[in-house]
Amino acid sequence: MQIRNHIIENLPVFEVGETFANMLSFFKDSTASHVGIVEGGRYLGMFPESDVALVDAQAKIADYRYDLETFFVKEETNWLDVMEVFARNDANLVPILGKEENVVGYYDLTDIVSIFIETPFFTDPGNILVVATGIKDYSFSEIAQIVESNNAKFLGGFITDTQNDVVQVTIKISTANFNEVVQTFRRYNYHILFGNSDDQFLEDLKKRSAYLDKYLNV
Repeated sequence: MQIRNHIIENLPVFEVGETFANMLSFFKDSTASHVGIVEGGRYLGMFPESDVALVDAQAKIADYRYDLETFFVKEETNWLDVMEVFARNDANLVPILGKEENVVGYYDLTDIVSIFIETPFFTDPGNILVVATGIKDYSFSEIAQIVESNNAKFLGGFITDTQNDVVQVTIKISTANFNEVVQTFRRYNYHILFGNSDDQFLEDLKKRSAYLDKYLNV
C-alpha cells in the first residue's frame, strides 16, 4: 500500500512572520481544517480554520504561535498511524515532515479513507461481526484463534470503541461456519453486538419462545 503516492505538494505553508492576510484567503477558498506554519522552513504547528474569526488580516501569525496545534506525521509513517492522527486531531489535513523537519506536503483525509476502503477488509467477501469483552481480557490472537478454530478465515479486525473497561472489536471473517464462530465467541464470554448473518442462537431462542407461548396457551 503506497501511501506516499497520496502526498499533496501544492498546498501552502505560511511563515510565522507573515500576517494572516494570505492565510485567510487560503481558508476562504478551501475546505481545509488546518494549515501548516513554519519558521525558516522548519515546522512549528498547524493553525486551525476554526480560529480564523478571531484574527485580523494584518495581525502577525507570530502573535499566535503558542496556540498552534502540533500534530504531524513523518514520511515513513504507515497509513494506520496516519488515520489515528486524523482522528485524534479532528483534522482533514495532516502535514508530513521530512528529515529537516520541513513540511514536504500534506495528507488529505478523503484520500487516506479511500485507501482504507480499498483494503481486503472491505473488498473481500465475508461477514462482519462486532464483539465486546473486558479490556483486560482482550486479545487479538485469541480472537483470530477462535475464528480459525472453526475453519473460518480471519480477514481483518480493528478496535472500534473502548469505554468503561470494555473494548469493542469489529472483525471480518469468511462466510463458512459463521454460526459456529459466533457460538464459540459466546463460550469464551464475548458479547455479540452485531453479526450480519443469521445467528442460529437467536433462531433457537425464537423457536423456544414460540414453543413456550404455545404451551402456555394450551
